[in-house]
Amino acid sequence: MADAANAPAGNVTIPDDVKRHRTYALIILTLIYMSSHLDRSIVGILAQPIKDELGLSDTQVGFLGGFAFAVFYATLGIPLALLADRTNRRNIIAFAVTVWSVMTVACGFAGNYLQLVLARIGVGVGEAGSSPQSHSMIADMYAPHERSRAMSVYTLGVTLGVMLGFMVGGYVSTHWGWRTAFFVAGAPGLILGVIVWLTVREPQRGLADGLAPGARKPQTFGEAMTGLGQAFVFIWQSKAARHVVIGLTLTSFVGYGVTVWGASFLERTHHIPRDQIGLVLGPIAGIAGGFGTVLGGYLADRLSRRDLQWTSWIIAVGKFGAAPMVLGFYALDNFTLAILFYLPAAVLGAFYLGPSFAIVQSVAPVAMRATAAAITLFILNFIALGLGPLFVGILSDALKATYGSESLRYALMVTSLINVWAGYHFFLAGPAYKREMTKAA
Repeated sequence: MADAANAPAGNVTIPDDVKRHRTYALIILTLIYMSSHLDRSIVGILAQPIKDELGLSDTQVGFLGGFAFAVFYATLGIPLALLADRTNRRNIIAFAVTVWSVMTVACGFAGNYLQLVLARIGVGVGEAGSSPQSHSMIADMYAPHERSRAMSVYTLGVTLGVMLGFMVGGYVSTHWGWRTAFFVAGAPGLILGVIVWLTVREPQRGLADGLAPGARKPQTFGEAMTGLGQAFVFIWQSKAARHVVIGLTLTSFVGYGVTVWGASFLERTHHIPRDQIGLVLGPIAGIAGGFGTVLGGYLADRLSRRDLQWTSWIIAVGKFGAAPMVLGFYALDNFTLAILFYLPAAVLGAFYLGPSFAIVQSVAPVAMRATAAAITLFILNFIALGLGPLFVGILSDALKATYGSESLRYALMVTSLINVWAGYHFFLAGPAYKREMTKAA
């Protein structure tokens, strides 16, 4: 259960210099998160030209966009998070963003499917060293009652990165080829790696929870391994964390499937040119999804002042509200009408990002926050990112004999129903979160 230090949320005084710097640090961490999702999601808009040039099946594309990346990204996240709970998190992030950016560029040099898979594995290795460290730093700069909004700003990196991935990938690949798109996508991260290393300060651990400087001593390796086991036990025993992690995983299973296959769906079913697909899906992900991300965090913080259960319930409302609209998007043959269904679904579907991560960070003990975030992301990404795109690809291949070129449409439609299951777990997380935070106080 969370430390007693988690309790005095509204009474902690953050020094003025930290308040000034934390805004800048949050912006840089958000841009880095955006870079990671740009490099991660660009495979989606490039899936069709890669498939055509290399002669791949939908299952192979699903493996490339999901499992090949996720297996190393997920598993390496835990040891790197253990390191982050003992050492300088800022330096780990700086090194990580440099690695994944170099490997994204390497994707453009791949001469065959195996080389492309290996390069994508390299991207996953680099990205393993960013998110848990960023979660931990943000939690040390923002008190619990500010955390959903701060996490929502940070998770704007998801929607903005996907937007840029579709727009840059669609335009560049149409005019200069898919290999050049990888070169362009990798460049920003190389610059951000230098910026974070030179200009972002490592925050004091536990500062936003009222802990005195030095109250948390660096762990030995043995203590870190013990802490890893304790973190796994904590996530299982905390009903709030458990339901949120399950909900996150199910939501992301659907989301990563759409990220990899959404552009191919529009290209096959609605026959939209790839550069135009980027101009459609990109702004929807960046603007509608970004608005939903910020709105979800704002509503969670505002409504939780009346009842803490709303921190999670607002996500359930978004999931249940978006489900029928997503089905309409896939079912409709009229492209304009389909997009009108998808816009509100993109807003409601993005509610989950900030509040979910804030709940896990708020109920987790201060000393294991990066580790708790890494375990959350390990479960989420190993299952969702690793298997979501692959599941859609396998299902599409299985349905091809019946539905032909429309098989991808029905595969995505079936997969989207998993969001209702996710909403159920976010609903269950509400009462548990209220009990655990009240007990900690």
